[in-house]
Amino acid sequence: MEKQQSVAILCGGGPAPGINTVVCTITKTFITKGYRVIGLHGGYTGLFCKEKCRQEDLDFDKADMLFNRGGSYLRMSRFKPTAQDFEERFNLDFFKDNNVKLLVTVGGDDTASTANRISKFLVEKQYNIANIHVPKTIDNDLPLPEGIPTFGYQSAKAQGTDLGRTVYEDARTSENWFIVTAMGRTAGHLAFGIGSSCHFPMIVIPEMFYKTELTTAKIVNLIISSIIKRQLRNIPYGAAMISEGVFEFLSEEDVKNSGIAFTYDDHGHPELGKVSKSHIINEMVENKLKNLGIKVKTRPVEVGYEVRCITPKSYDLEYCSMLGMGVYELFIKGVSGCMVCRDGNGKIIPLFLQDLQDPITGKIPPRQVNMKSHEVQFYMRHIMDYITKEDYEAAKALVPNPEEFDFHKILKF
Repeated sequence: MEKQQSVAILCGGGPAPGINTVVCTITKTFITKGYRVIGLHGGYTGLFCKEKCRQEDLDFDKADMLFNRGGSYLRMSRFKPTAQDFEERFNLDFFKDNNVKLLVTVGGDDTASTANRISKFLVEKQYNIANIHVPKTIDNDLPLPEGIPTFGYQSAKAQGTDLGRTVYEDARTSENWFIVTAMGRTAGHLAFGIGSSCHFPMIVIPEMFYKTELTTAKIVNLIISSIIKRQLRNIPYGAAMISEGVFEFLSEEDVKNSGIAFTYDDHGHPELGKVSKSHIINEMVENKLKNLGIKVKTRPVEVGYEVRCITPKSYDLEYCSMLGMGVYELFIKGVSGCMVCRDGNGKIIPLFLQDLQDPITGKIPPRQVNMKSHEVQFYMRHIMDYITKEDYEAAKALVPNPEEFDFHKILKF
């Protein structure tokens, strides 16, 4: 007699609001259809060990209790298997012993890339198992269709906006400037989303530097450009939002000169969460202001881990439930090796990893902020405050060389 067919679920990378909603919706949907659902703790680590995996059966009652909570009930990991791990440590017995017919992975670009490698490996081993990936990241940087967010982004943005509004009110009340950084390893979606929602007079994201090299000096000058412009408006306060992703694009020399001592994760990315980006930038801005003789108080604020494990907002509760049910719908149609996606019309569609991956590296390229979008162009044109050529004469009362802080010259727009 054949064992009960099962579904295995694991979560990789960092947390995002809605993970439990996805996992628990998948659990409830498959259990009612007669499947066993196995949750794997520790991300991919459980699939690359010869000893017993850290696993547990997920039941309907537990899923019904946890689906709307923040964080992730299934413990997460950033473990990235090497080619040697695949050959020597991959636990194929787990799939055979538990009659696993579907592996569901929940994560961002690195988790998706690893899921793609596992899918190919299982095909090579002639083991018939489907793989469906659920795209998760508060960075919103997976290549989904235009206008479709990754789950967790909307909730993180909403929470970050609450923090940003409080910071901006503090700036007005105390007549200070705040240097705020937000998460976003290679893309500035979260920083731009929060900053624009709060009407921050300056936002700096890596995508802005598509015509010029990104340097710490330019970041500092953009912030000071906004400070000077606000001074000309007789407004002594403000806030600048910086995407932490700018640190990914700095040259080694610039990083060394800035005094930043990064450690790196298993994927080779700087562990940005271990250093205070806002403090680093704030110190640079303070030093420049002091040299210019401009008396403005600045304060650093980080928007990071505070937004990752919050209770998901209504958008992500509904969205993640659809993605969870969508996993089942794709699976029964025989679809595999894809990301589950909801398109602009609300229809569940598959995005095949092999169509999205880089043909050389096999990695899923990040989706970056579209600098030509109306959203970005309108905000830069109408809400952001910065020095332009028309301000030179007035700005000379504050700085001898206002052209150094010209927004368009800095970015070569």
